[in-house]
Amino acid sequence: MAITAAFTVPHPPMIVPAVGRGGEKQIEATTRAYERAADEIAALRPDTIIISSPHAPMYADYFHISPGSGAAGSFADFRASEVRFSEEYDTELVSTLERLADSRHFPAGTLGSKGSTLDHGTMVPLYFIRQKYTGGKIVRIGLSGLPLREHYKLGQMIAEAVRLTGRNAVYVASGDLSHKLQEYGPYGYAPEGPVYDEKIMNVLGRGAFGELLKFDEDLLDRAAECGHRSFVIMAGALDGLAVRAERLTHEDITGVGYGICTFYPNGADDSRRFLDDSDAYVRLAVKSLESYILHGQKIPVPDGLPPEMYSTQAGAFVSIHKLGDLRGCIGTIAPTTGCVAEEIIQNAISASTQDPRFPPITADELSLLEVNVDVLGEAEDIPSPDMLDVKRYGVIVTNGYRRGLLLPDLDGVDTVEQQIDIARRKAGIMPDEDIRLQRFEVVRHY
Repeated sequence: MAITAAFTVPHPPMIVPAVGRGGEKQIEATTRAYERAADEIAALRPDTIIISSPHAPMYADYFHISPGSGAAGSFADFRASEVRFSEEYDTELVSTLERLADSRHFPAGTLGSKGSTLDHGTMVPLYFIRQKYTGGKIVRIGLSGLPLREHYKLGQMIAEAVRLTGRNAVYVASGDLSHKLQEYGPYGYAPEGPVYDEKIMNVLGRGAFGELLKFDEDLLDRAAECGHRSFVIMAGALDGLAVRAERLTHEDITGVGYGICTFYPNGADDSRRFLDDSDAYVRLAVKSLESYILHGQKIPVPDGLPPEMYSTQAGAFVSIHKLGDLRGCIGTIAPTTGCVAEEIIQNAISASTQDPRFPPITADELSLLEVNVDVLGEAEDIPSPDMLDVKRYGVIVTNGYRRGLLLPDLDGVDTVEQQIDIARRKAGIMPDEDIRLQRFEVVRHY
């Protein structure tokens, strides 16, 4: 079997009448859409209901999955202790998922918090579902501080575990949208709030899951959204499948965005494998560093690359980040090999094992890495810093045999003065020493 449907839903406790005490009438459209989603889940009669919740135990570098045999909870924290839940976990599905994660050195499992209390991000969806359908066990998935791509990978593994166990499962991605939609809302207003809500509802309404991975983290933070990572896990669980998407509702009444969408798989579609969207330059760098770290082998230049990767000679930098922090970056200012593909293979190995600022990358870290490749254009002499632009141009500073380079468009480098100063320090050139300036452009591959 497989995941037969997925749903994105909000989790305002006030939507539960015993909590809202009449306040739930403000969001009647959300209630009606929730009831429809619950009816659809009941019609599917799933063996397992998988719920990802932003309020489940959350760690910076680890995904927490249902520990033990089950969990209970109530809305006592919201003055409605009479609304209670006692749920049984699908332990076979959990153990299968945990084995998959372990085999791939992926940071997910049942370690960490052993608390048996269900959170409201899980209980609000269950409130509606259990009124329509009392069958099926659940699996609760926590989010993490890891990059969006890692959330997507977890979704892929969830889908694989569902197939391996033969479950008929539905996926419920619990998450509110922006919390900054109105001045009177719980977090006030920010202009990014409405921007996020409009964008996310457009993306979900089209089932354009690849776009979920491209949201700017700064937008997510400023909008004070809560569910984006939950939605990304769900998207990963539907990787490689055509999807019939339907937007049921979106409301902005309380200052928090509430949106509900439904997604039904409709056959295989390889064009919807969204982690394959990195281009050939990045894929080659990743393949090179993985081969060297796992097997100690430098790969040959493979067949099937774009023709220019064989015919072009250019300097290239490979930059590696782990959890958003730099983990290695080494490159060549000018070509040192026969083609840019060979340059990337060589520099990926150097960046992952020979950057003097960091210890060599280990196998356990591979699933946490983000890699990009900068292919350098030809350097040109410039007479003054006035011809630099930190976003567009990299800089090379030279004094005799000492030479320092800084790539363009780097986080934290906002002025030309900063750019030149960092390049000087990298080369060991003092501020009072003369320098020759050059600039260059790059093509950055993600």
